[in-house]
Amino acid sequence: MTRHIFRTVVAAAAVALCAARASAQDFKVVANNSVAAGDIAAADLAKIFLKQSSKFPDGGAAVPVDQGKASPARAAFSQKVMGKSVGAVDTYWQQQIFSGKDVPPATKSSDDEVIAFVKATPGAIGYVSAGAAAAGVKVVTVK
Repeated sequence: MTRHIFRTVVAAAAVALCAARASAQDFKVVANNSVAAGDIAAADLAKIFLKQSSKFPDGGAAVPVDQGKASPARAAFSQKVMGKSVGAVDTYWQQQIFSGKDVPPATKSSDDEVIAFVKATPGAIGYVSAGAAAAGVKVVTVK
């Protein structure tokens, strides 16, 4: 009987841990205060960052900014929003560049640089670490 209780407790703890990891947000999306939207669908955000759309759903111009390839925030954003690894997104951009279609978004090397860019650029949207201060920019909810 005690083994059964122990297994049940261990299984419940494992489920709780997985749920906590799945719900933990490793990044937050920030936008220039000129951006009207307070939330955005992940699919629309992915189109903006892959430059398949240059506008927000409300029609305003969108200017995406990425973090460096080694950034944990970029890895989380790429996986959760675009459904791709950073390497897969990089391959996508290599194909776009090679075919002469487009170039990737500007890249900044830190949360502070992303915040500064977003704050200074009308229509800008980027992402930073979940714990980063977002003074002077709007935090946008990803649906």
